[in-house]
Amino acid sequence: MDFDLDIINAINAGDRAKSHSLIKAWAENNSYDKLIDCFIDCQLSNINQCKTSEAEHTRLISAIEQSADVIVITDKLGNIRYANPAFTTSTGYPVGEAIGKNPNILKSGMQDDTYYKGLWETITAGKSWSGRLVNKKKDGSFYIEDAIITPVKGGNGEIESFVAVKRDISEHLKLHEEREVLEAKLIQAQKMEAIGRLAGGIAHDFNNMLNVILGYTEITLNELSGESWIKNNLLEIQNAGKRSADLTRQLLTFSRKQTVEPVVVDLNSLIEENLKMLARMIGEEITINFIPEKTLWKVKVDRSQVNQILANLAINARDAINGTGRITIETSNFVFDAEERMTLDLLPGEYASITFSDTGCGMGPEIAHHIFEPFYTTKDGGKGTGLGLATVYGIIKQNEGAIEVETQPGKGSSFTIYLPAVHESVETGRSEQSARIGTENYETILLVEDEPQILGFIKIILEDAGYLVLGAMSPQEALHLCVNHNGQINLLLTDVVMPEMNGKELFIKINAIRDDIRVLFMSGYTSDIIARNGILEEGTDFIHKPFQVQSLMNKVRAVLDE
Repeated sequence: MDFDLDIINAINAGDRAKSHSLIKAWAENNSYDKLIDCFIDCQLSNINQCKTSEAEHTRLISAIEQSADVIVITDKLGNIRYANPAFTTSTGYPVGEAIGKNPNILKSGMQDDTYYKGLWETITAGKSWSGRLVNKKKDGSFYIEDAIITPVKGGNGEIESFVAVKRDISEHLKLHEEREVLEAKLIQAQKMEAIGRLAGGIAHDFNNMLNVILGYTEITLNELSGESWIKNNLLEIQNAGKRSADLTRQLLTFSRKQTVEPVVVDLNSLIEENLKMLARMIGEEITINFIPEKTLWKVKVDRSQVNQILANLAINARDAINGTGRITIETSNFVFDAEERMTLDLLPGEYASITFSDTGCGMGPEIAHHIFEPFYTTKDGGKGTGLGLATVYGIIKQNEGAIEVETQPGKGSSFTIYLPAVHESVETGRSEQSARIGTENYETILLVEDEPQILGFIKIILEDAGYLVLGAMSPQEALHLCVNHNGQINLLLTDVVMPEMNGKELFIKINAIRDDIRVLFMSGYTSDIIARNGILEEGTDFIHKPFQVQSLMNKVRAVLDE
C-alpha cells in the first residue's frame, strides 16, 4: 500500500479518523523527515486542486458576465443578489442600483397579478417557469423578453435562490411584424395582379363587342327622328352599353392597364375646376373646403384620372356622411426618405399630395383593410359596384404614387394621395374641335381592322361624314390598296394588334410608300400589350375602344388638321 498517497487522499477527503490512523502507522515505520515530506505533498495537492477550482470559477464567471442574455440571481424572497452587464443593456438600470431590489421594478402593468402569482407559485414549488414578459425599462419604455426562471436548491434540498435567464426579443418581434406586413402586402399585390390579368384578358374581346353594340346603336339612333318605342329601346341598349364600357374601364384602371395620356398639371387648378362638379355630386347638405398649398409642386398625370380620383372619393365621402357634413381637400408638398418609403412603398424623393377628409361614419380596421379590393363594398345591394376606391388605387399605382388611409369608427376618414413631383411647366394639351357628322369631308382614309363587324360600322360612320374609305381586314390587304390606289390617302386608321404585323409596322411600310400620310391607332387591348407593340410613345395619336361615334369623328378631324 502506498501510505503517502493514502494519507493525502484521506486528508483531502476530510476523513479525520482515517488520516490519524494512517499517519500513526506511518510514523511507527518511517522517519520524522518522511512524515514531513508526506505533509508537504498533501499541502501541495490541496493547493493544485484549489488552483484548478479557482480557474473553473473564473471561467464560469467570465462566461456569465459576457453573456448576451440577461442572467439574474435572486435570494429565496426574490430580491436581486446578482445581475450580469446584459441586465443594464436590456433594462437601463445599473447593476449596483438593482442589487437588493425586487424585479418588480421592471413591471409594466401589461401582465396582471394572476400572471405573476402563477409564476411565483411555480418556482416556489421547485419547478422551472418559462414564458414571455412585457417589462418596463428605467426610461419608461417597454420591451419584451422571453424568460426561464429556475429554483436553486442547497444540499438539504431546500430552495436557496432563483436564477433567471432572459432574452430581449423586442427587435426580433419588430422584424417579424415587418416581415408579416411585407408578406401581407405581397399577397395583396399578387391578388390585385391576378384580377388585373383577368381584366386585361377579357378587355380586348369585351371592348370590341361593346364597340359594335354601341356603334350600330348610335348609327341607328341618328337615323331615327321623333319619339318611338324603337328609339326608347335603343337608348336603353346604349345606356347599358355605356355602363358596361365604364365597368371595363374601371377594371382596367384598377389593374393599371388603362391607356392614358399623362401631361404636366397643377393639381390645385384641377381641383378648382372640379369643385362645382363635386358640389353637385354630393348635394347641398355637405360643404367642401379646399385648402391649397400655394407653392405646390407639379405632377405628370392624365387629367381625366385626377377627375376620376376626386369623383370617386367624393362619392365615398357622401355615402359615409349621414345628413350634414364636411369634406376638406388639402394639398401639400412632401419629401420622403428611405425609411418612410418602407411604410408607403414609395421611392425616396419629392411628392405632391392631396388629402381628402370627411366627417362621415369612419371605418374599423377590419373594413379599412379591404377597401381597395375590387367589388368589395359595405353599401346596400345595388348601391355600389365596389370599384370606386379600387379605381382610385389603380390610378395612383399606375402613376407610381401611393395612398394611405386614416379612419376610425365615428370619426370620419382621411385619404392622402402622393404623386411624384416634376419641376416642369404645365402642359396645356391639344384641344379637339367637335366634328359634325354629315359635314362634307373630302379626305381619303385607309381603314385597317381585322374584326369585320367593327370594320363595317366604322366604315359606315366615316362614309356618312363624307370621307372616302378604303377598308382592309389585314395588313397585306392594306398594303395592296396603298400601292394600287391612284388618288391620295390622307390618313391610316389602323388597329394595333393584328395577324401578320402590328399597326406600327404597317404604318412604317405604308409611310415608305406614301410619306405624307398621317396615322391614328386604335385598340381594345390593355396598355401593356399596346406598349409592347410600340404605340404608346409620347405624341402618338391613339383612340381606345370602345369609343363613341362623335369621339372618333373628333379624333379623326383633329389628326387630319394637324
